[in-house]
Amino acid sequence: MAHVRKLIRDDIKSTLTGLATTGTRVYQSRVYPIDSSKLPGILIYNKNETVEYQSISLPRGQMRTSVFAVEVYVKGTTNYDNSLDQICLEIEQAMYNDVTRGGYAKDTRIISFEADFNGDGDQPVAVATLTIEVLYRVSESNPGAAI
Repeated sequence: MAHVRKLIRDDIKSTLTGLATTGTRVYQSRVYPIDSSKLPGILIYNKNETVEYQSISLPRGQMRTSVFAVEVYVKGTTNYDNSLDQICLEIEQAMYNDVTRGGYAKDTRIISFEADFNGDGDQPVAVATLTIEVLYRVSESNPGAAI
C-alpha cells in the first residue's frame, strides 16, 4: 500500500507527462539537477504537508494539505519568460482537468508562481516554480486510503 501523498504525486507526474512543450521530460526528484539534454523539463516534489484533525473519536479523520513544487526548466539565450509562460499555461490547463487527482484528493489549487534566472554558462537556464496545494482526507490509522 502506498501513502496517498505518493499516489497524488504520481498522478501529478502522469498529468504533466506528454505536454506539448516538455513531452516526457517530467521527473520526480529534487536531489539531482536536470541535465541540459533533458530541457525543457519539469521537476515535481513534495515541499510540506499540514494535518488538521476533523473528529475526536478514534480513529480520527484528517484533512491534509500537501504542498508540491512543480519546477520548470528552460535554456536558451532569449525568450525565457515566453517559454516559461507557455509551459506554465500547459501545466495549469492540465492540472485543472481533474482537481481530484484521480479520486485521491478533494481539491487542487495553484497558489503561487516564481521565476528565477541563472546566467552562468554558455546557455543560461530559467526556472519557474508553481506551488500547488492538494487537499485530501484520510483516517489517521490508514494514510494509504483516501476517504
